[in-house]
Amino acid sequence: MSRKYNNPPIVEALCEFQFVPSQPSDMTIPGLLYEKIKEEFPERRQQMGFGVGIQPKEGGMTEQRFELAPPRMQFLRPDKSALVQVGPDLLTINYLKPYPTWELFKPLILKNLEIYQAITKPKGFKRVGLRYINKIEFDEHPIELTEYFNYYPFIPTTLPQMHETFQVRVEIPYEEGHDRLLLTLASAIPEKPDVLSLLLDLDYIMAIPERIALNQVYDWIEKAHTTVENAFEACITDKCRSRFGEEK
Repeated sequence: MSRKYNNPPIVEALCEFQFVPSQPSDMTIPGLLYEKIKEEFPERRQQMGFGVGIQPKEGGMTEQRFELAPPRMQFLRPDKSALVQVGPDLLTINYLKPYPTWELFKPLILKNLEIYQAITKPKGFKRVGLRYINKIEFDEHPIELTEYFNYYPFIPTTLPQMHETFQVRVEIPYEEGHDRLLLTLASAIPEKPDVLSLLLDLDYIMAIPERIALNQVYDWIEKAHTTVENAFEACITDKCRSRFGEEK
């Protein structure tokens, strides 16, 4: 049974689907999708920027690179708690803070995926990712990372043990290397002065295009969530958990 917290550190959860291109980009898709979801997501806005590309390489490794992302349309709830994003061969469902529960987020993912598939008839998945971004803040600092985390940067004893900003990232293969867990712990810019902010970012991805069929994604998403949830708990200590108010 998974742990539940009264004050979970999740600031954003998202599920992203990249589809195998099967036809030229259809600019009518965002409008068709909006007509189906506008009652729940009435606000529209266009988003442009940079994205992160994951390219499989020989030997089971992946290459991460920054690239110019194509424009996408965002459809938001009135309270900005959740949004749906659509772009060329792309669908993303985001849930922002306060994150509810997986039992509420998963149906939102599947509902909008089914609507998108009914409109576009995609050929297959190029990439699927389930990502949880957690922000953990400390009024007291500096802190001893080992008291709160089981995953942290290691500094050789011959170097000074005090440090400032940092980022540690590892890729863990799953499913015989077909999937990846991208695990990152990093310092973040605090929203308030005299506060230490850390990000624990867990991103479980299908790294091999078309590894699963369209009708197998439901089981994949559930497995991805279980993996991310277990990884989160493995990365933190009981002292860290106590900050989130675990439900008994």
